[in-house]
Amino acid sequence: MGLTFWTWTVMIVACLFFIAMSLRFSKQAGLSFAHYAIAGGTLPFFLILFTDIATIMGVGNFIGHSAEGYKIGFANIPFVIGEQGAKVLFALVFAGFAARFTYHTLAELMHDLILRDRFSRVLIAILTSAIMLAWVSGQAMGLGALFATFTGADPLMMIILFSFVFILYTTIGGIYSVVWTDFIQGIVLVGLAIWFYFQVFSEIDFSLATLQTGLTDVGAAGLMEFNLSIMEVLTLFVTGTFGVLAAQMYWQRCFAARSPRMASRAMLYSGILAIIFTILATIGGMVVKMKNPDLDPNNAISWLILEEMTMVAALAFFTLIFMAAISSASSLLHSASVVIVNDLIIPNMEKKSDAYYVKLTRYFVALVGIFSIAAALLSDSIIGLFSLAYSMTGGGVIPVLIVGLLWKEKRSSPFVMGTNNSRVSVWGGRIGIISGAVVSLLFGILWGVLASAILTVVVSLILPNAPRAELTAESN
Repeated sequence: MGLTFWTWTVMIVACLFFIAMSLRFSKQAGLSFAHYAIAGGTLPFFLILFTDIATIMGVGNFIGHSAEGYKIGFANIPFVIGEQGAKVLFALVFAGFAARFTYHTLAELMHDLILRDRFSRVLIAILTSAIMLAWVSGQAMGLGALFATFTGADPLMMIILFSFVFILYTTIGGIYSVVWTDFIQGIVLVGLAIWFYFQVFSEIDFSLATLQTGLTDVGAAGLMEFNLSIMEVLTLFVTGTFGVLAAQMYWQRCFAARSPRMASRAMLYSGILAIIFTILATIGGMVVKMKNPDLDPNNAISWLILEEMTMVAALAFFTLIFMAAISSASSLLHSASVVIVNDLIIPNMEKKSDAYYVKLTRYFVALVGIFSIAAALLSDSIIGLFSLAYSMTGGGVIPVLIVGLLWKEKRSSPFVMGTNNSRVSVWGGRIGIISGAVVSLLFGILWGVLASAILTVVVSLILPNAPRAELTAESN
Protein backbone atom coordinates (compact mmCIF):
# COMPACT_ATOMS: atom_id res chain seq x y z
CA MET A 1 0.00 0.00 0.00
CA GLY A 2 1.50 3.26 -1.18
CA LEU A 3 1.21 6.96 -0.46
CA THR A 4 -1.99 7.38 -2.49
CA PHE A 5 -3.83 4.77 -0.43
CA TRP A 6 -2.77 6.24 2.89
CA THR A 7 -3.51 9.79 1.77
CA TRP A 8 -7.07 8.84 0.85
CA THR A 9 -7.42 6.89 4.09
CA VAL A 10 -6.31 9.82 6.26
CA MET A 11 -8.65 12.21 4.49
CA ILE A 12 -11.70 9.92 4.66
CA VAL A 13 -11.20 9.05 8.33
CA ALA A 14 -10.63 12.70 9.24
CA CYS A 15 -13.71 13.85 7.33
CA LEU A 16 -15.91 11.27 9.04
CA PHE A 17 -14.52 12.33 12.39
CA PHE A 18 -15.25 16.01 11.72
CA ILE A 19 -18.82 15.25 10.70
CA ALA A 20 -19.33 13.04 13.75
CA MET A 21 -18.07 15.84 16.01
CA SER A 22 -20.47 18.30 14.42
CA LEU A 23 -23.40 15.94 15.01
CA ARG A 24 -22.36 15.70 18.64
CA PHE A 25 -22.86 19.47 19.09
CA SER A 26 -25.77 20.03 16.73
CA LYS A 27 -28.43 20.33 19.47
CA GLN A 28 -26.33 22.64 21.62
CA ALA A 29 -25.59 24.91 18.65
CA GLY A 30 -29.28 25.13 17.83
CA LEU A 31 -30.31 26.50 21.25
CA SER A 32 -30.12 30.09 20.00
CA PHE A 33 -28.41 32.30 17.46
CA ALA A 34 -25.97 33.44 20.17
CA HIS A 35 -25.05 29.82 20.87
CA TYR A 36 -24.61 29.04 17.18
CA ALA A 37 -22.51 32.18 16.61
CA ILE A 38 -20.44 32.73 19.79
CA ALA A 39 -21.30 29.83 22.14
CA GLY A 40 -23.12 32.31 24.36
CA GLY A 41 -19.78 33.91 25.33
CA THR A 42 -18.81 30.92 27.50
CA LEU A 43 -15.72 29.37 25.86
CA PRO A 44 -12.73 28.65 28.18
CA PHE A 45 -9.10 29.56 27.52
CA PHE A 46 -7.92 26.22 26.11
CA LEU A 47 -10.63 26.19 23.43
CA ILE A 48 -9.99 29.82 22.47
CA LEU A 49 -6.24 29.19 22.29
CA PHE A 50 -6.39 26.14 20.05
CA THR A 51 -9.16 27.44 17.81
CA ASP A 52 -7.02 30.57 17.29
CA ILE A 53 -4.01 28.39 16.43
CA ALA A 54 -5.97 26.11 14.11
CA THR A 55 -7.69 29.03 12.38
CA ILE A 56 -4.51 31.06 11.92
CA MET A 57 -2.38 28.19 10.62
CA GLY A 58 -4.24 27.50 7.40
CA VAL A 59 -3.00 26.42 3.98
CA GLY A 60 -1.86 29.95 3.19
CA ASN A 61 0.64 29.87 6.04
CA PHE A 62 2.18 26.62 4.85
CA ILE A 63 1.69 26.39 1.07
CA GLY A 64 1.08 30.05 0.18
CA HIS A 65 4.01 31.53 2.08
CA SER A 66 6.29 28.68 0.98
CA ALA A 67 5.43 29.64 -2.61
CA GLU A 68 6.21 33.29 -1.88
CA GLY A 69 9.52 32.27 -0.31
CA TYR A 70 10.34 30.31 -3.46
CA LYS A 71 9.51 33.36 -5.65
CA ILE A 72 10.73 36.38 -3.68
CA GLY A 73 12.52 35.00 -0.62
CA PHE A 74 13.10 37.31 2.34
CA ALA A 75 11.11 40.06 0.59
CA ASN A 76 7.99 38.20 1.75
CA ILE A 77 8.83 38.64 5.43
CA PRO A 78 7.45 42.22 5.84
CA PHE A 79 4.05 40.93 4.77
CA VAL A 80 4.45 37.98 7.15
CA ILE A 81 5.34 40.27 10.05
CA GLY A 82 2.40 42.53 9.26
CA GLU A 83 -0.09 39.71 8.76
CA GLN A 84 0.96 37.51 11.65
CA GLY A 85 2.22 40.26 13.94
CA ALA A 86 -1.24 41.79 13.71
CA LYS A 87 -2.47 38.92 15.87
CA VAL A 88 -0.09 40.04 18.62
CA LEU A 89 -1.22 43.65 18.16
CA PHE A 90 -4.82 42.49 18.24
CA ALA A 91 -4.15 40.57 21.46
CA LEU A 92 -2.50 43.54 23.17
CA VAL A 93 -4.91 46.26 22.02
CA PHE A 94 -8.26 44.88 20.91
CA ALA A 95 -8.85 41.35 22.27
CA GLY A 96 -9.53 42.29 25.87
CA PHE A 97 -11.69 45.21 24.78
CA ALA A 98 -13.76 43.03 22.43
CA ALA A 99 -14.22 40.30 25.05
CA ARG A 100 -16.02 42.78 27.33
CA PHE A 101 -18.98 42.60 24.96
CA THR A 102 -21.24 39.89 23.55
CA TYR A 103 -21.65 41.16 20.02
CA HIS A 104 -21.72 38.62 17.23
CA THR A 105 -19.63 40.58 14.69
CA LEU A 106 -17.25 43.50 14.24
CA ALA A 107 -19.89 45.28 12.15
CA GLU A 108 -22.36 45.03 15.03
CA LEU A 109 -19.79 46.42 17.47
CA MET A 110 -19.03 49.38 15.23
CA HIS A 111 -22.74 49.98 14.63
CA ASP A 112 -23.60 50.02 18.32
CA LEU A 113 -20.61 51.84 19.80
CA ILE A 114 -19.60 54.19 16.97
CA LEU A 115 -21.77 54.62 13.88
CA ARG A 116 -25.44 53.84 14.52
CA ASP A 117 -26.00 53.55 10.77
CA ARG A 118 -27.46 50.52 9.00
CA PHE A 119 -25.85 51.42 5.68
CA SER A 120 -22.38 51.52 7.24
CA ARG A 121 -23.09 48.23 8.98
CA VAL A 122 -23.88 46.67 5.61
CA LEU A 123 -20.67 48.06 4.10
CA ILE A 124 -18.56 46.70 6.95
CA ALA A 125 -20.28 43.31 6.69
CA ILE A 126 -19.58 43.08 2.95
CA LEU A 127 -15.95 44.08 3.34
CA THR A 128 -15.22 41.77 6.29
CA SER A 129 -16.96 38.93 4.48
CA ALA A 130 -14.58 39.48 1.55
CA ILE A 131 -11.60 38.56 3.74
CA MET A 132 -13.24 35.34 4.89
CA LEU A 133 -14.36 34.42 1.39
CA ALA A 134 -10.78 34.87 0.18
CA TRP A 135 -9.41 32.74 3.01
CA VAL A 136 -11.93 29.95 2.53
CA SER A 137 -11.09 29.93 -1.17
CA GLY A 138 -7.40 29.81 -0.32
CA GLN A 139 -7.86 26.71 1.82
CA ALA A 140 -9.73 24.96 -1.00
CA MET A 141 -7.15 25.98 -3.60
CA GLY A 142 -4.22 24.85 -1.49
CA LEU A 143 -5.63 21.49 -0.50
CA GLY A 144 -6.92 20.76 -4.01
CA ALA A 145 -3.48 21.40 -5.52
CA LEU A 146 -1.72 19.43 -2.78
CA PHE A 147 -4.02 16.42 -3.03
CA ALA A 148 -3.62 16.38 -6.82
CA THR A 149 0.15 16.36 -6.39
CA PHE A 150 0.03 13.51 -3.89
CA THR A 151 -2.53 11.29 -5.63
CA GLY A 152 -2.87 12.50 -9.21
CA ALA A 153 -6.55 13.31 -8.64
CA ASP A 154 -8.19 16.20 -10.49
CA PRO A 155 -7.72 19.42 -8.42
CA LEU A 156 -11.21 20.58 -9.42
CA MET A 157 -12.75 17.42 -8.01
CA MET A 158 -10.79 17.76 -4.78
CA ILE A 159 -11.73 21.43 -4.31
CA ILE A 160 -15.40 20.53 -4.67
CA LEU A 161 -15.15 17.46 -2.42
CA PHE A 162 -13.16 19.27 0.25
CA SER A 163 -15.58 22.20 0.19
CA PHE A 164 -18.57 19.87 0.55
CA VAL A 165 -17.05 18.32 3.68
CA PHE A 166 -16.32 21.54 5.54
CA ILE A 167 -19.64 23.05 4.46
CA LEU A 168 -21.52 20.07 5.92
CA TYR A 169 -19.41 19.93 9.04
CA THR A 170 -19.78 23.66 9.76
CA THR A 171 -23.50 23.77 8.98
CA ILE A 172 -24.42 21.14 11.53
CA GLY A 173 -22.56 22.12 14.69
CA GLY A 174 -21.92 25.87 14.51
CA ILE A 175 -19.11 27.30 16.61
CA TYR A 176 -19.17 24.38 19.06
CA SER A 177 -18.12 21.82 16.47
CA VAL A 178 -15.59 24.31 15.08
CA VAL A 179 -13.80 25.00 18.36
CA TRP A 180 -13.84 21.43 19.67
CA THR A 181 -12.44 19.94 16.46
CA ASP A 182 -9.98 22.85 16.35
CA PHE A 183 -8.82 21.85 19.83
CA ILE A 184 -7.82 18.41 18.54
CA GLN A 185 -6.54 19.72 15.22
CA GLY A 186 -4.52 22.47 16.88
CA ILE A 187 -2.62 20.02 19.08
CA VAL A 188 -1.89 17.72 16.14
CA LEU A 189 -1.00 20.67 13.90
CA VAL A 190 1.60 22.15 16.28
CA GLY A 191 3.27 18.78 16.81
CA LEU A 192 3.42 17.96 13.11
CA ALA A 193 4.60 21.46 12.18
CA ILE A 194 7.54 21.29 14.57
CA TRP A 195 8.50 17.88 13.25
CA PHE A 196 8.05 18.93 9.63
CA TYR A 197 10.20 22.07 9.84
CA PHE A 198 12.89 20.06 11.58
CA GLN A 199 12.94 17.78 8.51
CA VAL A 200 13.04 20.73 6.09
CA PHE A 201 15.85 22.60 7.79
CA SER A 202 17.92 19.48 8.17
CA GLU A 203 18.28 19.79 4.37
CA ILE A 204 20.53 22.85 4.95
CA ASP A 205 22.08 21.63 8.20
CA PHE A 206 20.09 24.32 10.05
CA SER A 207 22.37 27.00 8.60
CA LEU A 208 21.37 30.12 6.68
CA ALA A 209 24.94 30.29 5.38
CA THR A 210 24.45 26.89 3.73
CA LEU A 211 21.17 28.13 2.28
CA GLN A 212 22.85 31.24 0.87
CA THR A 213 25.59 29.18 -0.75
CA GLY A 214 23.05 26.83 -2.31
CA LEU A 215 20.93 29.70 -3.67
CA THR A 216 24.02 31.35 -5.12
CA ASP A 217 24.88 28.12 -6.94
CA VAL A 218 21.49 28.14 -8.72
CA GLY A 219 21.57 31.87 -9.51
CA ALA A 220 19.00 32.86 -6.86
CA ALA A 221 21.20 34.66 -4.33
CA GLY A 222 18.83 37.64 -4.49
CA LEU A 223 16.25 35.70 -2.46
CA MET A 224 18.42 36.28 0.62
CA GLU A 225 18.12 40.05 0.25
CA PHE A 226 15.40 42.42 1.43
CA ASN A 227 15.41 44.09 -1.98
CA LEU A 228 12.41 46.31 -1.27
CA SER A 229 12.03 50.04 -0.87
CA ILE A 230 10.86 51.48 2.43
CA MET A 231 7.49 52.25 0.84
CA GLU A 232 7.11 48.65 -0.39
CA VAL A 233 7.98 47.26 3.04
CA LEU A 234 5.53 49.62 4.73
CA THR A 235 2.80 48.75 2.24
CA LEU A 236 3.24 45.01 2.79
CA PHE A 237 3.31 45.46 6.56
CA VAL A 238 0.22 47.68 6.69
CA THR A 239 -1.68 45.43 4.25
CA GLY A 240 -1.17 42.42 6.48
CA THR A 241 -1.77 44.28 9.75
CA PHE A 242 -4.94 46.16 8.83
CA GLY A 243 -6.37 43.17 6.98
CA VAL A 244 -6.04 40.92 10.01
CA LEU A 245 -7.46 43.57 12.33
CA ALA A 246 -10.58 43.54 10.15
CA ALA A 247 -10.90 39.75 10.20
CA GLN A 248 -14.24 38.77 11.73
CA MET A 249 -13.18 35.36 13.06
CA TYR A 250 -10.71 36.90 15.54
CA TRP A 251 -13.28 39.34 16.86
CA GLN A 252 -15.78 36.51 17.03
CA ARG A 253 -13.42 34.39 19.16
CA CYS A 254 -13.11 37.30 21.58
CA PHE A 255 -16.89 37.72 21.82
CA ALA A 256 -17.12 33.97 22.51
CA ALA A 257 -14.45 33.98 25.27
CA ARG A 258 -15.46 33.63 28.89
CA SER A 259 -13.31 36.61 29.95
CA PRO A 260 -11.20 39.42 28.41
CA ARG A 261 -7.99 38.03 29.90
CA MET A 262 -8.56 34.64 28.28
CA ALA A 263 -9.16 36.24 24.89
CA SER A 264 -6.00 38.37 25.08
CA ARG A 265 -3.71 35.55 26.21
CA ALA A 266 -5.01 33.11 23.61
CA MET A 267 -4.51 35.51 20.72
CA LEU A 268 -1.08 36.58 21.98
CA TYR A 269 0.27 33.02 22.20
CA SER A 270 -1.23 31.96 18.88
CA GLY A 271 0.07 35.12 17.18
CA ILE A 272 3.64 34.50 18.35
CA LEU A 273 3.43 30.91 17.13
CA ALA A 274 2.06 32.07 13.76
CA ILE A 275 4.97 34.50 13.24
CA ILE A 276 7.50 31.73 13.86
CA PHE A 277 5.83 29.11 11.68
CA THR A 278 5.12 31.47 8.78
CA ILE A 279 8.67 32.79 8.62
CA LEU A 280 9.82 29.17 8.64
CA ALA A 281 7.44 28.47 5.75
CA THR A 282 8.96 31.33 3.74
CA ILE A 283 12.48 30.06 4.35
CA GLY A 284 11.28 26.53 3.54
CA GLY A 285 10.30 27.74 0.08
CA MET A 286 13.81 29.11 -0.33
CA VAL A 287 15.24 25.72 0.61
CA VAL A 288 13.24 24.18 -2.22
CA LYS A 289 14.51 26.86 -4.63
CA MET A 290 18.04 25.86 -3.74
CA LYS A 291 17.34 22.23 -4.54
CA ASN A 292 15.22 22.72 -7.69
CA PRO A 293 14.95 26.22 -9.22
CA ASP A 294 12.59 25.23 -12.06
CA LEU A 295 9.36 24.42 -10.23
CA ASP A 296 5.92 26.01 -10.18
CA PRO A 297 6.15 27.93 -6.85
CA ASN A 298 2.75 26.59 -5.73
CA ASN A 299 4.14 23.05 -5.94
CA ALA A 300 7.50 23.80 -4.35
CA ILE A 301 7.00 22.41 -0.88
CA SER A 302 5.06 19.42 -2.21
CA TRP A 303 7.97 18.55 -4.50
CA LEU A 304 10.38 18.62 -1.57
CA ILE A 305 8.22 16.22 0.40
CA LEU A 306 7.59 13.77 -2.43
CA GLU A 307 11.07 13.73 -3.92
CA GLU A 308 13.38 14.28 -0.98
CA MET A 309 11.65 12.70 2.03
CA THR A 310 10.25 9.35 3.10
CA MET A 311 6.65 8.19 2.64
CA VAL A 312 6.06 8.66 6.37
CA ALA A 313 7.22 12.28 6.11
CA ALA A 314 5.02 12.84 3.07
CA LEU A 315 1.97 11.42 4.83
CA ALA A 316 2.68 13.50 7.94
CA PHE A 317 2.96 16.61 5.79
CA PHE A 318 -0.34 15.89 4.04
CA THR A 319 -2.02 15.35 7.44
CA LEU A 320 -0.58 18.66 8.65
CA ILE A 321 -1.92 20.58 5.65
CA PHE A 322 -5.26 18.81 5.69
CA MET A 323 -5.78 19.62 9.37
CA ALA A 324 -4.75 23.23 8.78
CA ALA A 325 -7.02 23.62 5.76
CA ILE A 326 -10.19 22.12 7.13
CA SER A 327 -9.95 23.83 10.53
CA SER A 328 -9.38 27.25 8.96
CA ALA A 329 -12.05 26.73 6.33
CA SER A 330 -14.71 25.73 8.84
CA SER A 331 -13.95 28.69 11.10
CA LEU A 332 -13.98 31.16 8.23
CA LEU A 333 -17.11 29.76 6.67
CA HIS A 334 -18.93 29.92 9.98
CA SER A 335 -17.81 33.51 10.59
CA ALA A 336 -18.82 34.66 7.11
CA SER A 337 -22.28 33.17 7.48
CA VAL A 338 -22.78 34.78 10.89
CA VAL A 339 -21.80 38.18 9.44
CA ILE A 340 -24.25 37.86 6.55
CA VAL A 341 -27.18 36.90 8.75
CA ASN A 342 -26.35 39.17 11.68
CA ASP A 343 -25.53 42.33 9.71
CA LEU A 344 -27.19 42.04 6.31
CA ILE A 345 -30.44 40.23 7.07
CA ILE A 346 -31.54 40.52 10.71
CA PRO A 347 -31.39 44.36 10.87
CA ASN A 348 -33.48 44.61 7.70
CA MET A 349 -36.31 42.20 8.44
CA GLU A 350 -39.11 41.74 10.94
CA LYS A 351 -38.07 40.14 14.21
CA LYS A 352 -38.05 36.34 14.08
CA SER A 353 -37.29 33.53 16.51
CA ASP A 354 -33.76 32.38 17.36
CA ALA A 355 -34.56 29.04 15.75
CA TYR A 356 -35.29 30.85 12.49
CA TYR A 357 -31.96 32.75 12.65
CA VAL A 358 -30.03 29.54 13.29
CA LYS A 359 -31.74 27.86 10.34
CA LEU A 360 -31.03 30.86 8.14
CA THR A 361 -27.35 30.89 9.12
CA ARG A 362 -27.05 27.24 8.22
CA TYR A 363 -28.46 27.97 4.78
CA PHE A 364 -25.91 30.71 4.27
CA VAL A 365 -23.06 28.38 5.17
CA ALA A 366 -23.92 26.49 1.98
CA LEU A 367 -24.22 29.66 -0.11
CA VAL A 368 -20.93 31.12 1.12
CA GLY A 369 -19.29 27.77 0.49
CA ILE A 370 -20.47 27.79 -3.13
CA PHE A 371 -19.10 31.30 -3.66
CA SER A 372 -15.82 30.16 -2.11
CA ILE A 373 -15.52 27.30 -4.59
CA ALA A 374 -16.12 29.70 -7.47
CA ALA A 375 -13.46 32.10 -6.17
CA ALA A 376 -10.98 29.24 -5.73
CA LEU A 377 -11.48 28.16 -9.34
CA LEU A 378 -11.06 31.69 -10.72
CA SER A 379 -7.94 32.70 -8.78
CA ASP A 380 -4.39 31.56 -9.50
CA SER A 381 -2.73 32.78 -6.29
CA ILE A 382 -3.53 32.04 -2.66
CA ILE A 383 -1.59 35.03 -1.38
CA GLY A 384 -3.09 37.18 -4.15
CA LEU A 385 -6.55 36.40 -2.81
CA PHE A 386 -5.52 37.39 0.70
CA SER A 387 -3.79 40.62 -0.33
CA LEU A 388 -6.75 41.92 -2.34
CA ALA A 389 -9.20 41.34 0.50
CA TYR A 390 -6.75 42.68 3.10
CA SER A 391 -6.22 45.93 1.18
CA MET A 392 -9.88 46.65 0.54
CA THR A 393 -11.15 45.81 4.01
CA GLY A 394 -8.21 46.96 6.09
CA GLY A 395 -8.07 50.29 4.30
CA GLY A 396 -11.79 50.96 4.66
CA VAL A 397 -12.89 49.53 7.98
CA ILE A 398 -10.00 49.74 10.43
CA PRO A 399 -9.26 53.50 10.15
CA VAL A 400 -12.91 54.24 10.93
CA LEU A 401 -12.82 51.82 13.86
CA ILE A 402 -9.65 53.35 15.33
CA VAL A 403 -10.84 56.93 14.84
CA GLY A 404 -14.20 56.02 16.32
CA LEU A 405 -12.69 54.46 19.44
CA LEU A 406 -10.11 57.22 20.02
CA TRP A 407 -12.31 60.21 19.17
CA LYS A 408 -14.76 59.92 22.03
CA GLU A 409 -17.60 62.30 22.80
CA LYS A 410 -17.10 61.85 26.55
CA ARG A 411 -13.42 61.15 27.09
CA SER A 412 -13.74 59.88 30.63
CA SER A 413 -16.62 57.50 29.88
CA PRO A 414 -15.89 53.90 28.81
CA PHE A 415 -17.67 52.27 25.89
CA VAL A 416 -20.79 50.43 27.01
CA MET A 417 -23.11 48.24 24.95
CA GLY A 418 -26.12 50.22 23.81
CA THR A 419 -24.41 53.59 24.23
CA ASN A 420 -22.82 55.65 21.44
CA ASN A 421 -19.78 57.53 22.71
CA SER A 422 -17.99 58.41 19.47
CA ARG A 423 -17.81 61.67 17.55
CA VAL A 424 -17.72 59.89 14.20
CA SER A 425 -20.93 60.82 12.43
CA VAL A 426 -23.10 58.73 10.13
CA TRP A 427 -21.77 60.40 7.00
CA GLY A 428 -18.23 60.47 8.37
CA GLY A 429 -18.34 56.69 8.78
CA ARG A 430 -19.87 56.10 5.36
CA ILE A 431 -17.38 58.27 3.49
CA GLY A 432 -14.46 56.92 5.51
CA ILE A 433 -15.30 53.28 4.79
CA ILE A 434 -16.00 53.75 1.08
CA SER A 435 -13.05 56.06 0.38
CA GLY A 436 -10.62 53.83 2.27
CA ALA A 437 -11.66 50.70 0.37
CA VAL A 438 -11.66 52.37 -3.07
CA VAL A 439 -8.40 54.29 -2.63
CA SER A 440 -6.68 51.19 -1.24
CA LEU A 441 -7.59 49.21 -4.34
CA LEU A 442 -6.61 51.97 -6.77
CA PHE A 443 -3.52 53.48 -5.15
CA GLY A 444 -2.49 51.17 -2.33
CA ILE A 445 -3.48 50.64 1.27
CA LEU A 446 -1.25 53.39 2.70
CA TRP A 447 -3.16 56.04 0.77
CA GLY A 448 -6.43 54.27 1.56
CA VAL A 449 -5.82 54.36 5.31
CA LEU A 450 -4.80 58.01 5.16
CA ALA A 451 -7.83 58.98 3.06
CA SER A 452 -10.22 57.04 5.28
CA ALA A 453 -8.93 58.52 8.55
CA ILE A 454 -8.84 62.12 7.29
CA LEU A 455 -12.23 62.02 5.58
CA THR A 456 -13.84 60.32 8.57
CA VAL A 457 -12.81 63.21 10.81
CA VAL A 458 -13.41 66.02 8.30
CA VAL A 459 -16.85 64.84 7.21
CA SER A 460 -17.86 64.19 10.82
CA LEU A 461 -16.99 67.80 11.66
CA ILE A 462 -18.82 69.18 8.63
CA LEU A 463 -21.83 66.85 8.93
CA PRO A 464 -22.17 65.93 12.61
CA ASN A 465 -24.85 63.63 13.95
CA ALA A 466 -28.25 64.83 15.04
CA PRO A 467 -28.72 65.34 18.80
CA ARG A 468 -28.22 62.05 20.63
CA ALA A 469 -31.89 61.45 21.49
CA GLU A 470 -32.95 61.89 17.87
CA LEU A 471 -30.10 59.74 16.58
CA THR A 472 -30.90 56.92 18.96
CA ALA A 473 -34.55 56.96 17.96
CA GLU A 474 -33.64 56.99 14.27
CA SER A 475 -31.12 54.18 14.57
CA ASN A 476 -33.66 51.98 16.28
